[in-house]
Amino acid sequence: MYQQPVAVTIAQLESAINHWRDRRPASDEDQTVLCAEARALADVYGFLIFSGAPSVEYSTLNAMQREALAAVLR
Repeated sequence: MYQQPVAVTIAQLESAINHWRDRRPASDEDQTVLCAEARALADVYGFLIFSGAPSVEYSTLNAMQREALAAVLR
């Protein structure tokens, strides 16, 4: 059974984004376009980089971000 984390680290987000990029790569070779799941996680990743925070509280993630992350962390 999947147990949601209390906090999500920047490393976990990076791993999840890479998972989704591998699973659903951009269809246009001329443009790098992230799938919806990777895009949702990239928003949080960018916030952590910008703020210098090492992690974010899981409870602050929206439904799409939680689903995209849960699919990878199970």
